[in-house]
Amino acid sequence: MPFLTPGSRRFWLMLTFMLCVCAGAFAQKTREQLEREKAENQGKIKEIQNILKQTSSQKNVNLGQLKALNQQINTYKRQIDLLTDDLEILDRELKVLEKRRQSLDSSLAVLKEEYGHMIYEASKRNAYFNQLVFLFSAGTFNQLVLRYKYLKQYTEARQGRAKEIDVLQKQVIAERQRITSKKNQQKNVLDTRLTENNKLEGLKTKQNEVIQELSQKEVELRKQIAENKRATDLLESSIRRIAERERRERIERERREREEREARRKAERERIARENAEREKKGEAAVEAPKEVEEAPVTSSGMNEEETTLASSFTASQNRLPWPVKGFVSSHFGQRPHAVLKGVMVDNLGIDIQTAAGEPVRSVYDGTVLDVTELPGMGSVVAIQHGNYMTIYAKMSGVAVRAGQKVKARENIGRVATDSDGTSELQFQIWKNTSRLNPENWLLHR
Repeated sequence: MPFLTPGSRRFWLMLTFMLCVCAGAFAQKTREQLEREKAENQGKIKEIQNILKQTSSQKNVNLGQLKALNQQINTYKRQIDLLTDDLEILDRELKVLEKRRQSLDSSLAVLKEEYGHMIYEASKRNAYFNQLVFLFSAGTFNQLVLRYKYLKQYTEARQGRAKEIDVLQKQVIAERQRITSKKNQQKNVLDTRLTENNKLEGLKTKQNEVIQELSQKEVELRKQIAENKRATDLLESSIRRIAERERRERIERERREREEREARRKAERERIARENAEREKKGEAAVEAPKEVEEAPVTSSGMNEEETTLASSFTASQNRLPWPVKGFVSSHFGQRPHAVLKGVMVDNLGIDIQTAAGEPVRSVYDGTVLDVTELPGMGSVVAIQHGNYMTIYAKMSGVAVRAGQKVKARENIGRVATDSDGTSELQFQIWKNTSRLNPENWLLHR
């Protein structure tokens, strides 16, 4: 920029430097988000490792082990994707640092050029005259003062340039150190990604081995599917009976309450009629009967005000309900292909959440325990009412609640049961009246 003054050059160089700083700050914000996601995913990896360790401790391979392997593979893939994002961010950060260093180098070069010019001018001046002679050769006192101020300002300007050069040199050294540190960080991330890739390949190998071994047990797997189907049908029938029983009880309760209110109003009207008859005999004015308030008609739901409010707040909690147990979704809602048998579909009324043995199960929302029962293939089953919604917790043991009990959100209601294969899974369902819903649309996203 030869057409700019020294001051203008410094201004544009500092502006470029500040833009680099802002770009670095933006990258830093993205990095904080990435580091948080990496930490969360690393936590999932450890959680699933514990679950996989329990299912793998059995002598024979099982579907629970395969599900845990599948989930572990997904989390490792996610971690590798995050590490790839990390490398992209590091590359951007390195470019920002390089631009910042180049900006500092340019600023330093300008200052050195200006300082060199000032030294050269000073040396030329000293070769032609002595500063004292220059001062005292002034014709007047005012001229002497002006010459003194000129020499002082010139000296201070030279000293200021020297200090600026020193500061910039230190900044250049610091930026070069940051670049070296960032390159080392980049190398560490590359090494970590390579390690995670190797682990992923090991898991895929193990996954193929488990699938091949399970494929040889087709008869056993089909028998297991049939048993699960019977248990699922039994559970669905039980839930529908509970829902229908509760609906009828609500309607019957509402009918009784209305009959009681009507009986009270009739008795009050008869009392006032008798009182007015007595008043008429005595020649007194009749008492006016209180005006009756028209009541809302009985609805098919039969819910009272408290239940209606609870149902409304439950509806508003979609995508925000806490998980009933720690773990991962090992079987999703609805019809899905079997994990091993080709062409075989399995249906899930809710979701299965695989977890560690003995993990506590918690209610996802405030409500009232409708039913606690034992079902073949489903273990202990707890049904909790939330207005016209109902949450179902099956494959449990050690139930800690009873029918009719009020529970709060996140309150412990029992523990997850572990089957003969060493798999600990909670069957979790959400119903609205007699319609089943996808629980993954209601739980917090993980």
